[in-house]
Amino acid sequence: MNKLSVKGAKKLKGSVHVHGAKNAVLPILAATLLTEGEVVLDNVPQLSDVDVFCQILRSMGVKINREGAVITICADSLHFQADPDSALSRRLRASNLLLGPLLARAGKARLVFPGGCAIGSRPMDYHIKALEAMGARVFLTDGCIEAACNGLYGAEIYFDFPSVGATENALLAAVLACGDSVIKNAAREPEVVDLARFLQACGADIRGAGTDTIYIKGVKALFGCNHKVMSDRIEAGTLLCAAAITGGDILLSGYDGGCLAALLHKLGDCGCSLSQTAQGL
Repeated sequence: MNKLSVKGAKKLKGSVHVHGAKNAVLPILAATLLTEGEVVLDNVPQLSDVDVFCQILRSMGVKINREGAVITICADSLHFQADPDSALSRRLRASNLLLGPLLARAGKARLVFPGGCAIGSRPMDYHIKALEAMGARVFLTDGCIEAACNGLYGAEIYFDFPSVGATENALLAAVLACGDSVIKNAAREPEVVDLARFLQACGADIRGAGTDTIYIKGVKALFGCNHKVMSDRIEAGTLLCAAAITGGDILLSGYDGGCLAALLHKLGDCGCSLSQTAQGL
């Protein structure tokens, strides 16, 4: 598609379902590598990035079945000697989130430098710094990141910038590390909180997600669970703004307005009428 043609002067009306958040489900998919048993994820969006990430997991022996918005995953058959598919990993920035889980569970990881969308400068140095603090040895060779460890250990990690991806990778590595970890100047995004909620449902000991300091007490194992992925706040906000701009009347079916407090206040200041009902926002 080279362009979008929009004919205006029409009010948006009706009900629409807000899909699951891509930026939440991708780190959760990476986290399934840490689990024993079956994981069931609901509200998973139908997106190419999700499909590619699932293909990467399958390349390492993970069993995945999808039925609509529900994905069932079992990583018990993970091939510890198999590297993630390099061609697929180059297509997806989020493939870097496999680094922490593979180190935690297999003691080694080899990834090509991730690809995907290019939004500014997003280097891997914060990810590497966090993993090295927990005892990993990391080498950059021939366009690849190679890491190994004789077990990960709890550590205090401080980020100069609250990177979402680095916070998630550190969290994924720390939940099975030996001892206590603290992530300071951590990213506070709702997607980080959703990842922590998933890990807690699997048996992880995490406090402080959603603040700038996250505390993790390492556990010996994580187990399968059922988890509903958070709704996409960007999609929800876009739909609300579109309705406001056109003077429309829409229902975000099943959406509770979470993570959009600031936007909802501003829409109210602009004269929009907003109400939460049993059916949605």
